[in-house]
Amino acid sequence: MALQALIDSLGQLEDAHLTMLEWAEKKRNAIMENQVDELIGILNQESRIVKQIEKLEDARITACYAFLQERGVKSQLNLTITELSRLVFDPEEKKALLDMQKKLSNTLYRLKELNDLNQKLIEQSLTFLDYSLDLLVGEPEQAATYQHPADKSGGRGRPGLFDTRA
Repeated sequence: MALQALIDSLGQLEDAHLTMLEWAEKKRNAIMENQVDELIGILNQESRIVKQIEKLEDARITACYAFLQERGVKSQLNLTITELSRLVFDPEEKKALLDMQKKLSNTLYRLKELNDLNQKLIEQSLTFLDYSLDLLVGEPEQAATYQHPADKSGGRGRPGLFDTRA
């Protein structure tokens, strides 16, 4: 019984992460098409799903402890699914547990790859914006942080299109 609750909680986690994967793909498109309003809406949806995932994760932990107690393990161990599967002796139940683990793991891997790509896209966008601002306004005449006096690059920064002294 507790094993089925654990498998069900893993399935719910996988569904929630699949939803996150869909939003991550929409986020990638919004970043690439420079749709800031849509990006803000997507971020709000993602934070809502993250809260849902936190609740599902609590349910998964509760199901793990219930499973351990059902198997006679009294301590509150933090075991992995692979370690828990060693306590499952029915081959069909063990296969169902490991299959769900594999599905969730694959979904999490795909989500991580897409989030890494989105992070790189955002970094590129910010670099482009910074470069564009430098072209228009020019670099600040004096750096905001300390620079060693001998470490002068020899000259002022690149002049921008607008002369800020005028």
